[in-house]
Amino acid sequence: MEIQENNQLLRFTTAGSVDDGKSTLIGRLLYDSKSIFEDQIEAVKTSSEKKGFDYVDLSLLTDGLRSEREQGITIDVAYRYFATPKRKFIIADTPGHVQYTRNMVTGASTANLAIILIDARKGLLEQTHRHTFIASLLKIPHVVVCVNKMDLVDYDQKTYDKIVEEYKQFASKLEVKDVHFVPISALKGDNVVERSKNMPWHEGPTLLYLLENVHIASDFNHIDCRFPVQMVIRPHTHEHRDFRGYAGRIEGGIFKPGDEVKVLPSGFTSKIKDIQLNGKPIPEAFSPMSVTMTLEDEIDVSRGDMLVRPNNVPEVEQDLDVMICWMNQRPLSSRAKVILKHTTKECQAMVKEIKYKVNVNTLHREEETDQIQMNDIARVSIRTAQPLFYDAYRKNRQTGSVILIDAYSNETVAAGMII
Repeated sequence: MEIQENNQLLRFTTAGSVDDGKSTLIGRLLYDSKSIFEDQIEAVKTSSEKKGFDYVDLSLLTDGLRSEREQGITIDVAYRYFATPKRKFIIADTPGHVQYTRNMVTGASTANLAIILIDARKGLLEQTHRHTFIASLLKIPHVVVCVNKMDLVDYDQKTYDKIVEEYKQFASKLEVKDVHFVPISALKGDNVVERSKNMPWHEGPTLLYLLENVHIASDFNHIDCRFPVQMVIRPHTHEHRDFRGYAGRIEGGIFKPGDEVKVLPSGFTSKIKDIQLNGKPIPEAFSPMSVTMTLEDEIDVSRGDMLVRPNNVPEVEQDLDVMICWMNQRPLSSRAKVILKHTTKECQAMVKEIKYKVNVNTLHREEETDQIQMNDIARVSIRTAQPLFYDAYRKNRQTGSVILIDAYSNETVAAGMII
């Protein structure tokens, strides 16, 4: 079993300003990769004819909700699934409006790759800056910038080159490392799945080729072993009465039977007896596999505990500095009490201080602030009622992320990244 098996699934998010063609692009990917049924195509063709279009409006494949269609925009995060012989894909289609920043954070939080759309006629807009900043903040490892609607600028290379240069200048201020650029026309299909005959000057790959071949096995942290325990399995049947297994998802590192492990927070150590996947023993397990482990010694382990290597222990703190995106209509003030959820652990917490708010368009810090409004991104300091075992978000996106929950309404009010 190799880590390369992770390569089979790519999660990506799409982001862009309103009317940049995200829905049409996703429709084109689904249509040209033959991932939709005949009856769906027929329904879209009929709808396009009723609207008086002389072309098939592929955006109708993704904008499924009537209220969205009537406004011509995508409102919530819509997840789409498709596959090619090389890979399976999950698309998080997120809206472009500034008031839906929280939706983009939600959709992008688990993504390996972000597609950022830019209208060739308009160039970089505020939303382009905001979406790139969020992709950088969420440490999305790969970014593909699609300069769309090239058919409306006569496939002009100078227009494309100018946008690429401007984007590179902006991205150089952020932690965006692996960036690719593709000139496309989602409406006509240029460089989406098939190479464009209209842009022979573009020597790079098509969008689908990039999606199929981008290397994502190294996106996971395979060095620091982290196994948060989600559930303790104690079957009550006579034949399994001595079985005690620990189920959960591996959030870092590679575990093998015989490895020595340390249980946090107790500090007890033991060795892994065996690792099971779907009830069958396996020789090793790694992120993001969900497995059941048994240990050689009977020690106290419960939900919210974490198995790690004795010589590679995460940070253990009660005071955290966190970058959060506030998702609730009620503003956040300092001294607010929340429930903090981190991997499989939940505990009470308090927002001690709002350090600064980030203006995502200019990247400037606004330090004179005592409240955070919905969709704001800010750095706060949080004190938890119990110590947390965590890694910085830049080291491990899984053990470095938290969500904040309102203690009274049980609503998720913020997503956060531990600094």
